[in-house]
Amino acid sequence: MKRALLIGVDAYKNFSQLNGCVEDAKRMYEVVACHEDKTRNYDCQLFTSSRKKPIDARFLKQKWDELFKEFKGDILFYYSGHGAQTETGGQIAVHDGDSTIPGLAMDTLLTLVNASQASEIVLILDCCYAGSLGDPAMLKGNAFIREGVTILAASSPKGVAKEVAGRGVFTELVISALNGGAADVRGDVSPASVYGYVDQALGAWDQRPIYKSYTSRTSSLRRCKAPLPHEVLTDLPNLFKKPDGAHRLNPSYEYTHRSNRQEKVELFNKFKLLRDARLLQTVEGQDLFFTALNSGSVVLTPLGQFYWRLAKNNRL
Repeated sequence: MKRALLIGVDAYKNFSQLNGCVEDAKRMYEVVACHEDKTRNYDCQLFTSSRKKPIDARFLKQKWDELFKEFKGDILFYYSGHGAQTETGGQIAVHDGDSTIPGLAMDTLLTLVNASQASEIVLILDCCYAGSLGDPAMLKGNAFIREGVTILAASSPKGVAKEVAGRGVFTELVISALNGGAADVRGDVSPASVYGYVDQALGAWDQRPIYKSYTSRTSSLRRCKAPLPHEVLTDLPNLFKKPDGAHRLNPSYEYTHRSNRQEKVELFNKFKLLRDARLLQTVEGQDLFFTALNSGSVVLTPLGQFYWRLAKNNRL
């Protein structure tokens, strides 16, 4: 079982108003609630602020307690809004916060996380100073998270998170990653691949995202359409007897050639899918079409060899 809590706050009593956080939370809700094929992913609760319906400290703490209480499945928490840095550490700002107590301490969230029975927890913060999460103030910048926890933060402990055209820069990239930009050949999007996607998109002069993780397995945040069918992956040991072996083609593999044979054409179509997924390449460096006409060979790329071994060991 998987549950998610998503919070977006635009309206503040004592801080500047924001424009895109509510919309960012709504868009995150849409992408994590379902996989790309519309099957259910996280069971989500979404709460957003307005001047008539503010999110104050009491309400947020209540929702945190409900999120982590006696739940043993996977948990995702997303927040978009103001963050603050105080002498006692980072805080998530709320509607009724002020310069003395901006909101709830990130250490409070961390305490709930570390005490939780949840198997896997992913925390995504799009706010200034988000990188403070996981670094208790008393440890002076040293991270402390239990096994099974991953943090994706929009900024460093001293950095800011930006909005552009009414959307959070960080959230925009995370959503793009979850929509397939960071998917592997099986269509799975992991927290690590999301961070890799975001990290490459932001340069040295941009806000710097932070990734903290202590996990013993790679979890999937969302499943997207795989670039090739699962049965093609599992068939790799049959297509190549050895991971570094070569398969010689001939004109009968190409359906436009007069000597084509149906079983060879079907095999050739699998090779095309593997090539497009970067799992296969030609030895001669030619296109597959000319490789077949010239009786050339194809081999698995290092990535293809990796999945060959997974298929051989029944780990797909």
